[in-house]
Amino acid sequence: MTEIKDLHKKSETIFDLARKFPNKTYVELEAYRDADRQEEAEQIPLTESQKQQEKLEPIAKGVCVPGELRKDRQEMNPKIKSLEEALANALEVNEAHQKLNGTLQERLTEVEADNKKLSHQIEDRINKMRKAGL
Repeated sequence: MTEIKDLHKKSETIFDLARKFPNKTYVELEAYRDADRQEEAEQIPLTESQKQQEKLEPIAKGVCVPGELRKDRQEMNPKIKSLEEALANALEVNEAHQKLNGTLQERLTEVEADNKKLSHQIEDRINKMRKAGL
């Protein structure tokens, strides 16, 4: 992540960073950007009302609702990955079944055509026998 930090400009978006570093995950890029925002937030001085509030009820440092939600999302990532793997497997099975079904359909069409030919041959032989007097 240090390589990203070295080249990062304040105006760069996640999209810009992703284009520069295609091997980095969105989570890695987002973590860096979040750390950068935290640095900026620490440099902003508290307003008078925030100072008064801090005296009455101390503000917990480092606790951030979006950050907690991000942690929840990161905990969901393994579940999402396992679901994506299951979906990929199901899609592979579906594709194999579709190919097999296509092959079976072709074979069925051939068998039906053969049955029609055999049926016509049998009818022709029966008609010839009838004409011959059998």
